Parts: sequence; structure tokens; C-alpha cells
Amino acid sequence: MNKFESYDYLKVTVEETRLSHYIDGYECFGWKLDPNIPLEVNGGKAVVHFKRSRAILNKVELTRLQSHFEACQRDLEALEGSAVSLATSAGIGAGILGCAFVAGAVFAVTAETPIIWLMILLAIPGFILWGAAYPIYKYVKMKRMEKVESLMEAKLDESEEVCKKGHALL
Repeated sequence: MNKFESYDYLKVTVEETRLSHYIDGYECFGWKLDPNIPLEVNGGKAVVHFKRSRAILNKVELTRLQSHFEACQRDLEALEGSAVSLATSAGIGAGILGCAFVAGAVFAVTAETPIIWLMILLAIPGFILWGAAYPIYKYVKMKRMEKVESLMEAKLDESEEVCKKGHALL
């Protein structure tokens, strides 16, 4: 004879690259992958369905720890995003500045009396800035990741501690 058991259900959308971390983390709070609903992956995002027994002990404390875990994950994503957004801004800024130089060169050459020396003087840094936009992006991203790496490690350690506490309550 089977014993009746009811479940709580949870649907989480996460970055595909962080999927394993989320699955491992939620299991520490009593959640199991729902075998009845397949994993959905679309456009770099994954939708995961979990279920957990409603009769689980320490539910309130597990929920509090789960919220802490989710906050740590959001902080990690924000730290990663800060490196990309700063680098993108630097690369775009270099490209726009290059456009301004090239525009000045165009105005210099299309003037009533073309000023060839000014056109050359403005075009060269414009083309250099256009070409440097991507290397600037890569360099700024690398430098920012070096700065955020220690912060990310601290958040991962904090997340691990929260998962240990949750697992101990099960």
C-alpha cells in the first residue's frame, strides 16, 4: 500500500551556464527535480521544475535559507554582469569617439575649400579608435573580472555555507 504524500512545487528560470549550481543548491533545501516535467532550455535560459514534500520538517528555516541562497546567486550574476557592462561601455565609447574623429575628417574634406591635412589628422585617430574598440572591451573586461573575482569567491563560499546549513536541516 502506497502512503499518500503531497508536494510543493517550484518553477525557477536560470542562466543555462549556472544550471548545475542551482539544481545542486535547491536540493540542499529539500527540492528534487520534478520527473514529470522536462527541463526547458531556450535562448541561454533554462526553466527548471522542482517539487518538495509538504510534510518536510523545518520548512520555515529552509525557506529562509533558500532565500539567502537565491540572494547570493543574484549577487553573483550582478558581479558577472558588472564586468560585461563596464567593458561594453568602454568599447562603445571608443567606437563613438572614433566616429566623432571620422565625422570631423569628413567635414574637413567636404568643406568649401578642402583641408586635406586636417582630414588626415582627424581620420587617423578615428580609424585607430574604431580598431581599438574590441581590444579595449577585452582589456576592461579582464581587469574588471580580476577585481570581482575575490568578491565572487566570497559569495560562492557564502552560498556553500547556506547550502550546508540547509542540508543539515533535512
